[in-house]
Amino acid sequence: METQDNIYSNEDITVTFKPCKCIHAEKCAKELSEVFRTSVIPWINLDGTETKRIIKQIKKCPSGALQYALNTGKRKVS
Repeated sequence: METQDNIYSNEDITVTFKPCKCIHAEKCAKELSEVFRTSVIPWINLDGTETKRIIKQIKKCPSGALQYALNTGKRKVS
């Protein structure tokens, strides 16, 4: 059975989580728990903090299971 990617968006950013790629290091949840929540669905809350903090945390993902893209034509992320 194939697991589908999870996609979350807000005004600034679109975040993709690839569960099949995740190694469950829990770096995201431990370091930015207001966004990456392990016991709540949906587990990614893009309203939990500023977009720049979310991007910074995604870049720390050891497996690359978390990816992001800036939404073009929207506000600039500073």
